[in-house]
Amino acid sequence: MGEKRQGPGQGVTLKDVALRAGVSPITVSRALNRPEVVSPKLREKVEAAARDLKYVQNRMAGALASSGSPVIPVVVPSLSNAVFIEVIEGVQEIAQEAGFQLMFGNTDYDLDREYEWISMFLGWSPPGLILAGTRHLQRTRALLKHYGRPVVETMEYSSRPLDMNVGLSHVKAGAAMADHLIARGYRNICFAGCRLRADHRAKQRFDGFDKMLAQQGLARRPPLTREVPSSPEVGGEMLDHILREDPGVDAVFFANDDLAAGAILRAQREGIPIPDRIAVAGFNGLPIAALLTPSLTTIASPRREIGRFAARQLVQHISGQQCRTKRLDVSFDLIARDST
Repeated sequence: MGEKRQGPGQGVTLKDVALRAGVSPITVSRALNRPEVVSPKLREKVEAAARDLKYVQNRMAGALASSGSPVIPVVVPSLSNAVFIEVIEGVQEIAQEAGFQLMFGNTDYDLDREYEWISMFLGWSPPGLILAGTRHLQRTRALLKHYGRPVVETMEYSSRPLDMNVGLSHVKAGAAMADHLIARGYRNICFAGCRLRADHRAKQRFDGFDKMLAQQGLARRPPLTREVPSSPEVGGEMLDHILREDPGVDAVFFANDDLAAGAILRAQREGIPIPDRIAVAGFNGLPIAALLTPSLTTIASPRREIGRFAARQLVQHISGQQCRTKRLDVSFDLIARDST
């Protein structure tokens, strides 16, 4: 058998770096972990030795030694959806200023997968976590309660969060869009979204929308849904389906702007006048909404601010400061444009 090769930095210890730099191991540790406490010249010397030896720090060992880690896990349903990317950018802005790095977990709207990610992340002994949503498996709640460190739930506002919470009421958002469409004179309105059994926030928007229709005595329809990820292509197909199968519909509230944009683009291609034949509205307030023809009526949520506030809550708690607000409703803005 051939000799087993080691990867870069494997087998290289703190002591090896200290010998190369001509300093003590504790000095190497300080230079790499707390560079502000050593001189710039000494720090450069240690960093050069570490680079020459391809030394890789054992972050896990450091975390165990300090009963904590400089890494904050962020668990979201998607790492390709622009909505969650903007939240992450907000978190990163504040966390990096405070000296923390981020780790990410993508659940794909699967609560079992959320449990697996959280179980794995807690093995790193993080000082706290940031999660998207307030709906979790009971075993996930028990795990976090036993861990006992701060948790911030984001994206939706809850009266009973695990710990800290920042988000908006999706029920109120759905009701607001229904109220807007009714005020514009539409009377046969439907809701369309994807994976509503898993996307609980979209389902909450439908619930608020449906309740408003009931209050106004208008016809109610079950939501049109597809068990696939949202995309413009799916939105176009859904518009075709509605016009073919339920031609009396005069307005559609799509669960997000991706679907609504696809519907508008399909209507353009097919020569279907919007809003004269059918009105289209979305949710999220993505930049593309203002660029479409006609421009898209949508509900905008302050996603980066949600991320920033969640990170501030967590950093304050970790540093021992008292959080002035443990729960924050960031609300939303309904932006009326040409599509309705």
